[in-house]
Amino acid sequence: MAVENAAIRAWVKEIETLCTPDQIVWCDGSEAERDRLTKECLATGELIELNQQKMPGCYLHRSAAHDVARTEHLTFVCTPEKLDAGPNNNWMAPADARAKLSALYQGCMKGRTLYVVPFLMGPPGSRFSKVGVEITDSKYVVLNMRIMTRVGKPALDHLGASGDFTRCLHSLGDLSPDRRFICHFPEDNTVWSIGSGYGGNALLGKKCLALRLASYLGKKEGWLAEHMLILGVQNPQGETRYVTGAFPSACGKTNLAMLQPPASMPGWKTFTVGDDIAWLRPGEDGRLYAINPEAGFFGVVPGTSKKTNANATAMIQSNTIFTNVALRPDGTPWWEGHDDPAPATALDWQGRPWTPASSEKAAHPNSRFTTPASQCSCISPEFENPNGVPISAMLFGARRQRVVPLVYQSRSWQHGVFLGATLSSETTAAATGKVGVLRRDPMAMLPFCGYNFGDYWAHWLEVGAKLKHPPAIFRTNWFRTNDAGKFLWPGFGDNLRVIKWVLERAEGKGEARETPIGFVPATNALDLRGSDLSGESLDKLLAVDPADWTEAVQSQGEFFDSFGGRIPKGIRDEHERLAQAIQTEITPDDMRGRDAGN
Repeated sequence: MAVENAAIRAWVKEIETLCTPDQIVWCDGSEAERDRLTKECLATGELIELNQQKMPGCYLHRSAAHDVARTEHLTFVCTPEKLDAGPNNNWMAPADARAKLSALYQGCMKGRTLYVVPFLMGPPGSRFSKVGVEITDSKYVVLNMRIMTRVGKPALDHLGASGDFTRCLHSLGDLSPDRRFICHFPEDNTVWSIGSGYGGNALLGKKCLALRLASYLGKKEGWLAEHMLILGVQNPQGETRYVTGAFPSACGKTNLAMLQPPASMPGWKTFTVGDDIAWLRPGEDGRLYAINPEAGFFGVVPGTSKKTNANATAMIQSNTIFTNVALRPDGTPWWEGHDDPAPATALDWQGRPWTPASSEKAAHPNSRFTTPASQCSCISPEFENPNGVPISAMLFGARRQRVVPLVYQSRSWQHGVFLGATLSSETTAAATGKVGVLRRDPMAMLPFCGYNFGDYWAHWLEVGAKLKHPPAIFRTNWFRTNDAGKFLWPGFGDNLRVIKWVLERAEGKGEARETPIGFVPATNALDLRGSDLSGESLDKLLAVDPADWTEAVQSQGEFFDSFGGRIPKGIRDEHERLAQAIQTEITPDDMRGRDAGN
């Protein structure tokens, strides 16, 4: 493919001199290119062909056993001033990062092929869209990038002669964790990654560009780049509204994005615009509009079944790259939570013999699928709309067994930003480290915000102040449990019952009761027709015990203190308001009267 853009050609020449590959391949995103690279990967063992009669176009990739998730402790934001990166990021001075990584890149592609991948994030011709160019020595990365982004001509046509593109340099290196770094240079619109082949560390259009760098660009340009799904919901009257939702990884985001209405809610339809990332810009009408900048889905496989996500299950039956799942004797993949029972024998995610008696799981808990969005049967007709879709409501959700109710609404945009800023969730397998530990994950952006969270929240407040019709903001928690540890809420398709109330509230309807933390659905406000949820379970789901929130308030204060003077006044005000409301609720009536008398 001939690339005329002078800035791209100059940058590729610079990296060629540094990395010294044996050859250079300019990628065009064509089907012929896909077939050629796939054939090469099959020859080297980078891909394993799955049963082409049952699952045409599907392949399995096994990563190194120590390279199976985002390595957040080795991910850096490299700004001139450490405070600009904030305590939410690992920081390295730009000059130090370039020196350290340049030494690792020196000659790292000798004996390998350097692939140049021009890619477009977002629909062609959209004011939202951004161009990147990834240089990589991994064919697996190239094959995934052509699924996740628009590779080749769409990117080059969008860019034209401009040099304004994100420079993304990736090399597998020697895959050593001791020589693994993912460094972001926001002021230079550049990402350098070495030592990992895992998607979140190597597909640099995804978290690196679409969130870490895009969040920084959004601050400069007046928009938001968020770790959010985008869901269209059509009521029986044929009216479609759009909702975004921020959830930490493996907290049901993809399942919600592809939600299927329960049979007991006839006439309702849902449409997937995006499952992971949303870029949001104010529109001329005073509303907030969103696009999904990606062209595919990079989802967590375990737990995916016809029951949990029928749409996802159907779309991954063809043209899908599976990573770190088990392989059955008939050449089909299997994972925990699959519709089929555990096979009598299989090869686990590392290629080792496995049986149901094995002590380890067959598929890695963070095993993945990569598949084109065009294969999703519920993909929105607005998926390629260059203007995006108008957002009526935003959800911030996480895994909490206790304390947080099923759903509650903020009192204002400012209060909603506070709800997002104080989001905390029990950790999952999507990142390295312990599972099940409660950690703060503001806006589900803790691993992805490219600058100081204090400045980020201030930017949110500024964006909202310019909106005549801002989206209503809600907190959700599908994961509250009873004393026996069982989930109280059925989840999956039944989540539409909550979203129906959310959209009613966004339009000034729907019944609610006020609590110290926000507006919770009134007793009969949720549409539970056809549901077997008991009244006792509903009461527990919607319960707000002020005493349970005292520790949360203290923890929030300590978290905010870690950002010093960068915390905007609006967020501090909301925290103080919550602290006062909780204190008032837990103070006995006779004490309140005594205080008033004083």
